[in-house]
Amino acid sequence: MILLFDLVDFILYFGYLMIGIGAVLAIGFPVYLASKNPKSLIDSGIGIGVILALFLFSWLISGNEVLLSYAEFGVDASLSKFIGGSIILVYVLTCVALGGIFYAEVIKNFKNG
Repeated sequence: MILLFDLVDFILYFGYLMIGIGAVLAIGFPVYLASKNPKSLIDSGIGIGVILALFLFSWLISGNEVLLSYAEFGVDASLSKFIGGSIILVYVLTCVALGGIFYAEVIKNFKNG
């Protein structure tokens, strides 16, 4: 019976090791490729900048009201504003994605006649 628990522990630790290796490779490989071609980072930087600008816009228009039912969980005005901005950002990105899909389909229909 003890041998079975040792085997389970070994398999779990091996799984943790493999997840760690995968995480390091998932982060390290793109960094390695970007170091070979730094100009490829411009598009990524523009994308991150646009998302940050959209979040700033969403955060600025969100409210900071806190209901009593939320206050008991430690939600204050700043956290409420952050959560509201995040939710508005999700709405904005969803609309942008759906608009892009709609635009692509309409353009495809006009190009094909």
